[in-house]
Amino acid sequence: MTLVLAAHGTRDARGEAVLRDVAAAVRARRPRRRVELAYLEISRPLLADVLPGLPGPVTIVPLLLAGGYHVHVDLPEVVSRTRPNAHVARPLGPHPLLSRALARRLAEAGLRAGDAVVLAAAGSSDPAALAGVRAQARLLSVRLGRPVTAAFAASGTPALPRQWDRRTALASYLLAPGFFHTRLQNAGAALVSAPIGADPGLAALIWRRHDDAQRARKCQPTHHHDRMTSTRPAG
Repeated sequence: MTLVLAAHGTRDARGEAVLRDVAAAVRARRPRRRVELAYLEISRPLLADVLPGLPGPVTIVPLLLAGGYHVHVDLPEVVSRTRPNAHVARPLGPHPLLSRALARRLAEAGLRAGDAVVLAAAGSSDPAALAGVRAQARLLSVRLGRPVTAAFAASGTPALPRQWDRRTALASYLLAPGFFHTRLQNAGAALVSAPIGADPGLAALIWRRHDDAQRARKCQPTHHHDRMTSTRPAG
């Protein structure tokens, strides 16, 4: 059984290094399990090149915080073409474990009691993906015990404002440094937390998504002419 972490890909070497750290943290939680990191595009190795050569059953966990084009189009296309019997888990968010990680990053960045908090995500043209980010903002609000709103650096409303009415902390709803995190850093907020990165809660959540996909597979009906069935990505 192999767990494949499917990331989008980045041109930022720092981002690739952080994702390798995430994979290492995931391996450390279950040392006897095989864990591979691969990318949908840009970075190497590509998921399309990795999947055909893996032995045994494969479960793919998208290293994506919300649904959208990559979850619903890119990833299924690669899987159907290269490993149609692989089982695909849900994207990572929203989840309380992410709230814990986000709260830790905000504390490390110097969050103050009176700061307004904005969960800042890349965004998407998919309304369901935007709704998932807003749901994560509500979970973070519960965790912090204060209001948290969502805003988007690219697609989606509300967009990040050009000016801030008060001291504002941006909680970076990103996994690793790269283009979008640089946008957050340049947005003029009082502070910007680091991306989630190789947080212990993220590693735990990845295995939880893996285990959920395995349980879903076991609940699927198996036909005598098709002993291997695939799980469509959800979220």
